[in-house]
Amino acid sequence: LQLLAEMGSHGLVPDVITYGASTNACEKGSQWLLGLELVAEMQDAGLVPDVITCNACISACEKSLQWQQALQLLAEMQGRGLVPSVITYSASISACEKGSQWQQAL
Repeated sequence: LQLLAEMGSHGLVPDVITYGASTNACEKGSQWLLGLELVAEMQDAGLVPDVITCNACISACEKSLQWQQALQLLAEMQGRGLVPSVITYSASISACEKGSQWQQAL
């Protein structure tokens, strides 16, 4: 994440892949809020988050018991025309399960 922050000072512009790798790091560290902030930063930069980037954020939310955030991101993905993958649905369902919100998973 430090490298992402330093890219601009070296004349480099982050792309979807760069942000995807950064959100993946957030998932691994259960940093769900930072992952969502990176998705917002991407959008502010005119980039469209892809399914892989969104999956990493949803998984970070799942690991951090943030089922509401996971479902919100799922809805935002669908609203942007992204087609959720099996991984997307699995992480979203798992987030609901971990948050004792099985009804939301139906």
